[in-house]
Amino acid sequence: MFAYPLDEMVGGILYEHSHRMIASIVGLLTVVLAIWLWRREERRWVRNLGFIAVAAVIAQGILGGLTVRFLLPTPVSVSHATLAQTFLAIMTAIALVTSPWWRDRSTLIPELPASRRSLGLFSATVAALFIQLILGALMRHTESGLAVPDFPLAYGQLFPSLTPEAMADYNRQLLQSDIRIAADGAITSAQVVIHLTHRLWALVTGFLIIWASIRLLRLSDVSRRISRMAYVLLGLLLLQITLGGLTVLSQKAVDITTAHVATGALLLATTVLSMLHIVRISGLRFSPLPVMAAPKGATT
Repeated sequence: MFAYPLDEMVGGILYEHSHRMIASIVGLLTVVLAIWLWRREERRWVRNLGFIAVAAVIAQGILGGLTVRFLLPTPVSVSHATLAQTFLAIMTAIALVTSPWWRDRSTLIPELPASRRSLGLFSATVAALFIQLILGALMRHTESGLAVPDFPLAYGQLFPSLTPEAMADYNRQLLQSDIRIAADGAITSAQVVIHLTHRLWALVTGFLIIWASIRLLRLSDVSRRISRMAYVLLGLLLLQITLGGLTVLSQKAVDITTAHVATGALLLATTVLSMLHIVRISGLRFSPLPVMAAPKGATT
């Protein structure tokens, strides 16, 4: 791993092996974090979050290895991408719940109106974002990213035909525009469906993010901290839509596509943070997490 000769890290090897080395460092830091929480954190559920993070990063390493060993099988690759987002959400939660703001009891507002409905809305938004991220990973790993080469329409239509004749015409268009070459093989109707599902689910996700942001803005009198997060969510949503369109129109330019994936992760993290802020200021409790024995001298 870390003994790989630096002069051989060229081309794609540079990106692949750098990814592995950074992942190793993340794994080590996660273990250190879990040990620190176990020794110093008095809240049992926070300590358990640390161990869940370690389990997630171990599973992520295993999935990464399987992805390479079995030459990028779609189910494993998609699971690898999805677990990465899950790990990010866990680490985001740990960062917030160990912060001074979370521990400050003056932030509690038990009479916060419609707090449970707000929590339900944010839970739905987080779930929708996870589904969208899974669809994005599925699109990448099935090479469906340019199965539809125009935006916002699809082959000049809202809902393109998937008949054999239409698919043959789409493949001719892709060859003539140099988006694909003959060696790539023909795109299939399944690839078109995967691509369009990612786009259509983005509408559902976007609607929920806007709704959740409006709910946050209504709390501006209660907490400016929370209302500011609404603007962050809306800004990230606008950026993500723009990057999604540019990803297609640029024929998946590496920098734009990478920014699109990264912004999706930021949207997830910000939504999780927003949901946890609602939980905290309203005094709502988490459902119990699995209990592990506390070390000597620790309290719960």
